[in-house]
This record gives sequence, structure tokens and C-alpha cells, in this order.
Amino acid sequence: MTKPADVSTKRLISLAPNSWVIISLAPNSWVKWVTRIPDVVAGEILSSEFQWISRESDVLVRATSPEYGEFLVLNELQLRYQPQMPRRMRAYAALAEEKYNLPTYPVLINILKTTNEQIPSRFESNFAGIQASQDYRVINLWEVDVNIVLEQPILSLLPFVPILKGGENEFIIREALQILRADEQLNQLETVLAFFATFVLESALVQEIMRWDMAVLRESPWYQEILREGMALGLAQGEARGEVRGEERGRREELYSSIELVLKMKFGNSGLELMPIISQISDVPRLKAIQQAITTANTIEDLRQLL
Repeated sequence: MTKPADVSTKRLISLAPNSWVIISLAPNSWVKWVTRIPDVVAGEILSSEFQWISRESDVLVRATSPEYGEFLVLNELQLRYQPQMPRRMRAYAALAEEKYNLPTYPVLINILKTTNEQIPSRFESNFAGIQASQDYRVINLWEVDVNIVLEQPILSLLPFVPILKGGENEFIIREALQILRADEQLNQLETVLAFFATFVLESALVQEIMRWDMAVLRESPWYQEILREGMALGLAQGEARGEVRGEERGRREELYSSIELVLKMKFGNSGLELMPIISQISDVPRLKAIQQAITTANTIEDLRQLL
């Protein structure tokens, strides 16, 4: 059974909440891209639910190649990188190998950039002289050249075009949209493309490109999950800061961070215009109320009245 923590990222790459992820539409091109093995052939997409842990890895693909034989490709997609991922990658790789008795090629795909620091591609630990390690490939989508995606094309990455390197261009986003709409299976993913477009373009321009009301995007179930994940991310970041800077101050900063993130997700850059006003509020209960109100507000004007 899918756990709540998984829903947002899974729905970003799904045709519907209970369908196969879009990777299944073009598994060969995806597996060749993530493994860099040119003659690999993708097989079935396997169950990635492990009974010993409370979370699923995102996509587990059986693959074969003349050089390596049969193996698994474990694709772990993260909306935003989390510091605990090296340990998780070690666990997921080991559990996949144990369940299917096959060697595993683990890949961590990070969707949105949250740090300028290098993201580790190896887990290491040393306890009482016992060493453990796990290598895995890291793919940061903001470092992926958009031209590679459009020229090959890598269909699974088309919805993420706006956040790829060089993908923030209006004309490139329009090109990606045309490719999506030309395919009966892919055209349902234009709302995902629209969501990521709001990170680089004004909402009004995104609406004009898509030629539909942005309310379609905001009413999507997975969009609400992303908003909730954004709130959770802000809380987690603030808690870490709070340990260093004091509980009360840390609590305020976690709320500022969460509010800013959710405003950006829901209203684009226009939503961020409210942050100077919100940053002057120090009352924690009121900040909590504002945070909750953002998820239900229909317009920025609704929020202005609350403030």
C-alpha cells in the first residue's frame, strides 16, 4: 500500500494515482539514460514495496545487457534532496537485491535544487571497526541539458523541462508541450509541465501557454500533496535551524520558510510579494494560521484580507 510520504513525487510522474509511472511508457530510453549502458534492455517494472520498511522506492525496473546480464535499476525520485538519502539508498539497494536475488544499480534523481553543495553519491559508515558502504548514481535534473531531453527524446523527462538546464525558456516549454500533446498517453501530463513552468515563468504566461485556467492545476490531488510536502519541508528545515538558534526563533523561521515555499508553489512570484508583510509577524499561532490559509485561499487578495 502506498504511504502518504510517497504520494507527491509518485503523482508527479504518474498518469493517474494508481497507474504505472510514466517511465513505463519508454523504459528502454530511461534505463539507458540513468545507467549509461548503451545496450541495456528494460524489462518489467517490479513491485518496489518492501515489508521491512515503511516506504516504497519509486520505480524498480528489471533490465538486461550482454555485459552485465540481468540486474535491477532502482530509481529513487526526490522532489527535493534530503540529507538522509544516502542511508536510504543503501537500504533500498540491499532490500531490492534480497527480494529479487539480483544485483542492483541504484539511482537517485533530485528534481528541485535546494542546495549549492555537492550531493553525495556514496553512503559510508564505520562502527566498531565494521565498515559499510553503498555507491549510487546521482542525477540532479537542474544539471541536465534540456536539449538532450528534446533531441532523443527522453519522454519521461518532458514534464520536467522547465527546471532542466536551459529549460526556463518560453519557446522550449512550448516545444515540450507540443510533444506531450501529440501523444495520447503523455498529453495527460501537461498539468505537471505547467506546475514546473510556474517556477520559471509568471503564472499568467503559463496560463497563456497552456490555454486553460490555472485552477485546473491547483485542483489536482497531487498538487495539494505537493503543497503539503512543501509545508513539511519548511518545518523540517526550520526544526534543524531551531536547534541552533533557539526554539522560539527557530519555530518562526521554519514557518517563514514553509510559507514562502507554499506561496511560490500556489501563486508563483506574485505570492512572494506578501512575504515582506508576513516576515513582520512574530506571533507563532498567527503564522500557523496563515500557513494553513494559503492552502485553501483561491486568490492572493483573500490572503491580503487575512493579513
